[in-house]
Amino acid sequence: MERRRRSRRLRTARATGPSQPGAGAPPPAPLPVPRFPASSRLLFPGSAERHGEIAAAPRRKMHSPIPGLGRVMVFLAAALASASLAVPEDREEAGVQYGQVGTDVTLSCAGAHAGSPVQWRRAGAAALPEGSAIWQGALVLPHASLATAGTYSCHGEDGGLLHAVSLQLGYLPGVPFVSCRASDYENFSCSWTSSVETFLPTRYITTYRKKSLTGEEKRRNKNGHMGPCLQDPSRPGTCTVHGSEFWSSYRLNITEVNPLGSSFRLLDITMQAIIKPDPPEGLVVEPIPLAPRRLHVSWKYPSSWPKEPHFQLRFRLQYRPVIHRSWSVVETVNLSEVITDAFAGLEHVVQVSAKDFLDAGNWSEWSAEARATPVRDPATVASEETTTDTSLESLAEEPSQAPNPEPINHSDPLEKTAVLVSLGIFAFFVLAAVLVITILIWLRVRKHGKDKTKPHNFLVAATHLKALPKAQIL
Repeated sequence: MERRRRSRRLRTARATGPSQPGAGAPPPAPLPVPRFPASSRLLFPGSAERHGEIAAAPRRKMHSPIPGLGRVMVFLAAALASASLAVPEDREEAGVQYGQVGTDVTLSCAGAHAGSPVQWRRAGAAALPEGSAIWQGALVLPHASLATAGTYSCHGEDGGLLHAVSLQLGYLPGVPFVSCRASDYENFSCSWTSSVETFLPTRYITTYRKKSLTGEEKRRNKNGHMGPCLQDPSRPGTCTVHGSEFWSSYRLNITEVNPLGSSFRLLDITMQAIIKPDPPEGLVVEPIPLAPRRLHVSWKYPSSWPKEPHFQLRFRLQYRPVIHRSWSVVETVNLSEVITDAFAGLEHVVQVSAKDFLDAGNWSEWSAEARATPVRDPATVASEETTTDTSLESLAEEPSQAPNPEPINHSDPLEKTAVLVSLGIFAFFVLAAVLVITILIWLRVRKHGKDKTKPHNFLVAATHLKALPKAQIL
């Protein structure tokens, strides 16, 4: 019986923990459960789930050989998280202090003892800036300007160096200027420039959020699909979003940050509005044999544009003689075109650009120039020599780089001949028709004249018979 009572007391002691001194003392209060701030979820992936586990830890049965070890580990994790959050993300560099232009800047002497006199000096200058004052060992620079920047040092009574600091002055960031462009329907890039020259080291935080969500995406993420706009160190001032969707809308956030603060720009974009293909590639211009006014032009799709049947491009072609100031422009959906009004014997410059087939977005930039000279027709060389001098006088102007849609209107001897032959054939048929109509009218008039003379002769014969004697008649 005694053995059974001891066993029962032992089980009770294990269940309730170690005994406390004093009979009838109440059990110790549970240790407080640490709560992670909401921002700690950014530091620990899946922190929401782990937060639930930590909060439920006191309710679970701990299998640690040392009583209370689980609670100690929880406290250590909470302390580490708090220490991580307390460290500022943007720490100033050692020995560097930043200040805003136009404000009062105070420089502290870190190595000076409280109440001991100090001296301040400025590197490269015989005196401190005008209006500066020393207050309780610190140097106060009122209404600091860009010229106030420099290296300052404080010294003790014996002249020994106590502390040195490099002062950099500038301005708060302004709202950046941002523009976006999609060279295809799967990716888009954005570029930006600062609206304010801050004179301070600056960095940019670039993120995006997809606005158009399907029902499944809305159920999974109420805030929409978010991600970074990836920056390329080789292309400063730009970022790229990969795997974008052509029919979706996006909100871009470009935040400019410097040691004094930050400023951001929100930009809503749609792929249809910012699509702008790269210029076409492989432009080739060739003269056509025995065709003095024709040039054959061919090109290829830009390599950045995926060749899909649902996303085609259309093109426009501009060309002009090198010495001419105006451009002729032709649009086509093909990958080649024949120029039919080139100027024989003169070198021509040709460029091509592209745009989405359904007219979304903007035209691409013009491609690199390609040049060619149409062949000269031996039959027209002599006539061209007499007219070249006067033609060149009117064409010898400075070439203009601005596109001009007015076509170059020069006549072709072959075209003149074709027009004259056509007019001659037309005139022949007209004359033939007039001649036939004239003959028909003349024949009809002649026949009508004969019909009028027949009754007259009959009356003459009847009168003659009436005048004869009856006997003679019998």
